[in-house]
Amino acid sequence: MTRIKLCGLTRLCDIEEANSLLPNYVGFVFAPKSKRYISPEAAGRLREKLNPSICAVGVFVRETPEFVAGLLNGGVIDLAQLHGGEEELYIKQLRTLTDKPVIRAFRVEGPDNLTQARDCTADYILLDNGTGGTGQHFEWKYLEGFDRPYFLAGGLGPENVADAVATLHPYAVDVSSGIETNGVKDRLKMRAFVEAVRAIS
Repeated sequence: MTRIKLCGLTRLCDIEEANSLLPNYVGFVFAPKSKRYISPEAAGRLREKLNPSICAVGVFVRETPEFVAGLLNGGVIDLAQLHGGEEELYIKQLRTLTDKPVIRAFRVEGPDNLTQARDCTADYILLDNGTGGTGQHFEWKYLEGFDRPYFLAGGLGPENVADAVATLHPYAVDVSSGIETNGVKDRLKMRAFVEAVRAIS
């Protein structure tokens, strides 16, 4: 069954809805330039309310390995998602500081990006359009024959995620802007997204 990640949660009501829906992952964005930014302190408070069966993912853009490892080892998050084009050396450095899993995001513009993604040493890879949170998807045809499990992101919403799952069979789907209304998470869209994935998986 395709796993589900609801990303960019910032409010207690978002967590409460996630607890009701039980996705596999929720995401906290620790990139200060993001409109979905949340401080580590606020994320920690939300994490305390999160159902323990749901994994918390921290999204980072060019943060220091020490900062990322601190949140992982401190229990604020379970996985780190690297969204700033971090190199293999960065992943290697992070692994000396923590044994927690790492997701490396890749911007898909063509076959060359997919070769990099296939060879990446991160535990998981995420395939996205642009820098994330754009609400646009890349050309899914690029994924024909791609043989590594991946998180699919970019332009997904309740209206098209079933088609994505049926066509591509990704390891997981990742959504942020697609479950928002006026820039905040929408409870009805969150539910519709999760139900659409589970209906087809």
